[in-house]
Amino acid sequence: MPPFDDDDRPKKIVHEIGQDLSLISVAELRGRIALLREEIARLEADIAKKENSRSAADQVFKK
Repeated sequence: MPPFDDDDRPKKIVHEIGQDLSLISVAELRGRIALLREEIARLEADIAKKENSRSAADQVFKK
């Protein structure tokens, strides 16, 4: 069996901040927005988790 050709692999959407958007379709732009919103939610959840851990640790050491 021949090795996979790079063209056969699924393409990962990569968005570079500030990139030229003129060649990107409206559908792809909407897809990127959805992915970016999901990533923002993931980042905000991690911030909240870390802040809660920090707050709990602060409470332990203040006693």
